[in-house]
Amino acid sequence: MVRDHWGSFVYLRDVETAEFWSAAFQPTCRTGEHYEAIFTQGRAEVRRRDHKIETHSEICVSPEDDVEIRRLTMTNFASQARRIEVTSYAEVVLAPQNADMAHPVFDKLFVRTEVLADRQALLCTRRGRSPTDGTPWMFHAIVAPGATEPPSFETDRARFLGRGRTTANPAAMDAPAGRSLPLSGAAGAPDPIAAARQVVEIVPDRAGVVFLVTGVAETREAALALVDKYHDRHFVDRAFDMAWSHSQIVLRQINVTEAETQMFGRLAGAMLFAHALHRAQPGVIARNSLGPPDLWRFGISGDLPILLLRIGDLQRLDRLHDALRAHAYWRLKGLATDLVILNEDFSGYRATLNDRIVETVAAGPDAGLLDKPGGVFIRRVENLSEEDRVLLQAAARVVLPDTAETLQEQLDHRVPPRRLPPPFRAVRAESGRKAAAPLPPRERIFSNGLGGFTPDGREYVVTLEPGQTTPAPWVNVIAGPHLGTVVSESGGMYTWAVNAHEFRITPWHNDPVTDASGEAFYLRDEETGRFWSTAPLPAP
Repeated sequence: MVRDHWGSFVYLRDVETAEFWSAAFQPTCRTGEHYEAIFTQGRAEVRRRDHKIETHSEICVSPEDDVEIRRLTMTNFASQARRIEVTSYAEVVLAPQNADMAHPVFDKLFVRTEVLADRQALLCTRRGRSPTDGTPWMFHAIVAPGATEPPSFETDRARFLGRGRTTANPAAMDAPAGRSLPLSGAAGAPDPIAAARQVVEIVPDRAGVVFLVTGVAETREAALALVDKYHDRHFVDRAFDMAWSHSQIVLRQINVTEAETQMFGRLAGAMLFAHALHRAQPGVIARNSLGPPDLWRFGISGDLPILLLRIGDLQRLDRLHDALRAHAYWRLKGLATDLVILNEDFSGYRATLNDRIVETVAAGPDAGLLDKPGGVFIRRVENLSEEDRVLLQAAARVVLPDTAETLQEQLDHRVPPRRLPPPFRAVRAESGRKAAAPLPPRERIFSNGLGGFTPDGREYVVTLEPGQTTPAPWVNVIAGPHLGTVVSESGGMYTWAVNAHEFRITPWHNDPVTDASGEAFYLRDEETGRFWSTAPLPAP
């Protein structure tokens, strides 16, 4: 939610100048001369302009095939022809999210990759645990109509990024000015990616187009058939047209407008990435003493994000209609959530509001999902204890009271900004940085050029000059019976309690390439403002 630095990326590089940037803000995080992101039903678009090249990225998912298509249109506003190198990058998982998060490096060992140079595509699959396991096949293809040079491919993440580097500055972008170096074309790497590169020449005031197609199929033959199908530009354009038509059918099916889906999309962001702005008050959450198993007696598993609607006024049934349509819209888009309706009306025997709530749900698109996982749960506050009411509020990713006039008003609500300290101002400019002094020599035995034991054998010393890294992270494990930490030679750290796998205090990225860390120590010169980390990473 904070960094938003994962996903599938596209790099662009001017071959003559060696300047490179990304088709969107991520992953290089470089601001262009112009930038805008546009989200509509059926597609997402990003427009930006860098170095007199305007890039228009359109992204859609085909309604008839399991493929994602990125149509990249580059317009040259310079007075001379430009050679632009287009490079895609995506990490391969092909596994349930929990398995990938639990041990990503181990999980990737079972992914197989194959380069299909004749079809201008990559194939990826996963070795099954048994002959009866159904394993999906993923493909990634690049198509550039009119291109004179063949594309190249890469499946080795370590070779693409480079040891100690990230997607913001990958080694694959290090070619000298005036040259375009093809990707290695190697397959079978233990840390697999799907990357493709194509050089496109664009004359002044004209546009070049590249299609990037990523999809999955149940068999190798079906994946190859999709690769062949989407090499035809007609099917790419058809997928964008069908995605728009399908989105309009979805809107009519649940009777919502384009503006309302934009609101539901904003609300979905809070469901996926919980934010204090939309959750219960901190005091309510702090009072909660129950856990997920206590939700089970309400029929709620707690495995899905919860949207809690608190309603106590018969005149506020519009909020119920909004919540039901948002819930139905998310379900059609593949986002499963539990909608909990908390009736706060103490009307006693008549229960007028409760009857209207039941009638509204029965007449809506979620009528068949009452009290089912991913469905609607209606509960009356007078039948709940105080602890139960606090639990439902604390467990919900989004709490919608019926106090606001409209859903838009609730989404536009902003908390007062925190008072921040004044920005740092340097009192003196830093004189030119001096070259790094060589490290003093240390006597070592069994030295391998990077590290070795001290003569007494009590320590292992790793010595790295500026810019130098070990081939893989060299770590030291420091642990007691109940607490432990792992520290790498680059400064990557993570800490756990009781069990290193089940109870992590700080995140474990387990990334031998970037050696990312959830812990860091920084130093700053309070006169010049220059800062660095106490280890080579994250701020050498």
